[in-house]
Amino acid sequence: MSSLLGTVKAVAWSFVGIRKNSEYQKDLASLNPLHIIAVALVAVALLVLALIVLVRWVVG
Repeated sequence: MSSLLGTVKAVAWSFVGIRKNSEYQKDLASLNPLHIIAVALVAVALLVLALIVLVRWVVG
């Protein structure tokens, strides 16, 4: 479970774009690339869904 939490944290930091190089290297060595891709796809889908809901709410 901590691996999943670490993957979610790494993806969240990548969305923000602020990350120390040492933390990036640690993530690169310890996280599974397939897990990163899966979490990133889910995060992008949630972001798009949130934007659609926000636009529908504003337009109304």
